[in-house]
Amino acid sequence: MTISEEISAPNGTPPAPTSTSSVGIIGLGAMGGSVAHRLVTAGFQTYVRDLNPEAVARLTEEGASAMTDESVATLDVVFTSLPDDRTLRTAVLESGLLSTLRGKILIDLSTTLPSTIEEIAEQAAQYDVRVIDSPVSGGPPEARDGRLVLMVGASDADLEVATPFLDAIGTIQHVGGVGKGKAIKIVNNTMAMGNVAVAVEAFALGRKLGLDAQRLYDVINQSGGRSFHFSKRIPYVLDRDLSPRFALYLAEKDLRLALAVAHDSAFAMPAAGAIHQIFEAARAKGLGRLDSVALIKLYEEMAGIDAAGSD
Repeated sequence: MTISEEISAPNGTPPAPTSTSSVGIIGLGAMGGSVAHRLVTAGFQTYVRDLNPEAVARLTEEGASAMTDESVATLDVVFTSLPDDRTLRTAVLESGLLSTLRGKILIDLSTTLPSTIEEIAEQAAQYDVRVIDSPVSGGPPEARDGRLVLMVGASDADLEVATPFLDAIGTIQHVGGVGKGKAIKIVNNTMAMGNVAVAVEAFALGRKLGLDAQRLYDVINQSGGRSFHFSKRIPYVLDRDLSPRFALYLAEKDLRLALAVAHDSAFAMPAAGAIHQIFEAARAKGLGRLDSVALIKLYEEMAGIDAAGSD
């Protein structure tokens, strides 16, 4: 039985979105912009907002409309996809958005502290706004194709109402109430970025030992050291293409979130702490806007190697 089937009873399956369903999305970065593209192609009347007018212009060329204060009141759902807690608080709590959305749905795709979305949900309840805590796994290509994994924290009743909109962008994994989505996303990203850090460091060791970069990748990719992020990200190193699929500054931020929630829970994370220091050092070197695998540049400098070379 699918998640959608589980949450449909007893009131029946929520109706599928129609051409009259209207959605908004606030935050048009790499992920938010890709989600907006998906919503447009899925047939929603889509309204977009971002501080960057060029991002808004790109989406309006694809069929979206610029979101105004007046149009917000007409929307069925507003998605938020924002880079950090501070920006999310500003966009939702300090903007008057909740009062305008009275009786509607707010779906937050951001990766933030669980406590932030819990606070938003508490305030939203005063306006009868349903809050869906739904950080995502996947990158812009998955978002554009509707193949994201949605780590959803919400009540069963609220999720039932929101399911048609979530189904348009990915696969729902219901993990508990509001805040639990953020919690599992932090766990996931801690593991993922730890994987990136170890893969990069070990790959750099191989190059320092004189192994051919392509041969090193090919052998490890068929062996026990293989991992999702090794297979996905080391080819970016080989191609000398560090353009951001998942930016290093976001990786550093997510590790910082993990350490913060661990501290609040009196839980020690020595490995995550060490990994965070590596990402922090890379960000201090000006690598934050590159892909997370740009950690390799630290090792190239320290070890005097060309990570993509054959010598």
